[in-house]
Amino acid sequence: MKKQKTSSMQILLILLLVLRFGPYRADTLTLEQCHLMAKQNYPLAKQQQLISKSKEYSVSNISKGFLPQISINGQATYQSDVMQLPIKVPGITIPEIEKDQYKVYGEINQPLTDVFTIKHQKSLVETNALIQEQNLEVELYKLKERVNQLYFGSLLIDEQIVQIDLLKKDIQSGIDKINAATINGTALKSNADVLKAELLKAEQKQIELNAARKSYLEILGLFINKPLNETTSLQKPENISGSKSISRPELLLFDNQKKAYDVQNKLITAKNLPRVSLFLQSGYAKPAFNMFSNEFDFYYIGGLRFNWPLTGLYTMKKERSLLTINQNMIDVQRETFLFNTDNSLKQQSEEMSKYQKLIDKDSEIITLRTSIKTTANTQLENGTITSNDYLREVIAEDQARQNLSLHKIQLLMAGYNYKTISGN
Repeated sequence: MKKQKTSSMQILLILLLVLRFGPYRADTLTLEQCHLMAKQNYPLAKQQQLISKSKEYSVSNISKGFLPQISINGQATYQSDVMQLPIKVPGITIPEIEKDQYKVYGEINQPLTDVFTIKHQKSLVETNALIQEQNLEVELYKLKERVNQLYFGSLLIDEQIVQIDLLKKDIQSGIDKINAATINGTALKSNADVLKAELLKAEQKQIELNAARKSYLEILGLFINKPLNETTSLQKPENISGSKSISRPELLLFDNQKKAYDVQNKLITAKNLPRVSLFLQSGYAKPAFNMFSNEFDFYYIGGLRFNWPLTGLYTMKKERSLLTINQNMIDVQRETFLFNTDNSLKQQSEEMSKYQKLIDKDSEIITLRTSIKTTANTQLENGTITSNDYLREVIAEDQARQNLSLHKIQLLMAGYNYKTISGN
């Protein structure tokens, strides 16, 4: 009794393991998963972190413009002449100023009005980083089209493999009927050989399709950094309705580029404003402040410094005009992009309409072809038609079914191409 209980526990444990891990199951992937994994795996995606770090360091460096600017300077000079008093006072010796002079000093300068320049410089760095990031998004977005081609190409092969299986069953059905008729003496063995040859051709086609599917999956696996094999199952996406709105990453790129020119315009204004700063200078010199002293001495001086660079005013108007031209060029690029994208959407919409009409006709053709094949099957069994006649109807029905599968996948692909083109 105890042994039976132990055996039952072992069986229960095995069942639990099977339920938990299951038998070997093929991986199932969706189109959205492939898009996401391809984007994450693409080498260019690593540039995102580099852009972020570059922006962080640049903004940090610009922010240090608020800190006091410290410099250490020195100079040694020799003059051809020095100042002399044009008078002589009896009993008083006026010292002569020596022609060689020396100075070593440090200066601390604290900008007071550079706050606007620094603010716009930081904004420009951040905007340029956004442009780089959006450029990266534009490049990564192009992966979707390549993944779509591989994904739907593999789905189309899957449908063709299913149709080959159906074709083989129909041919085998004909072979079985001829074999039975041969035994009864109502059919020749050569009739079966015709169908067997066609069965071998179908098996050859199946081998080619399996090899093509394996190739498609291997390339798709490289894009998503996931090994795929013949057990991998690709989930067929649902039909989607196309949205007329356009939400492509290129549009945000154009917006960021125009924003960068707006910031540059503000920066031009800030750079041409008067500058005020506090300064403190201290050093060791000969002479220090007393020009008649020929001894080294310490000194310091501090105060408020005003500076207004007027040379920038000469080119400010032209610089603004150049920025306006560049912004207008961005507007033209945006308009051209929307024009081309809208044309592509109309083209895809027409493709979707065409495939839907073809699918409707395919269904009617299959209904007729199936009826004809069923009749031919009965006629073959009764010996009123040859195996070639039967084979012709089987292949005709198979071709009709293949056309339906092809048009369904093409409709799906056109729908997702529409979605990719519109950015929705």
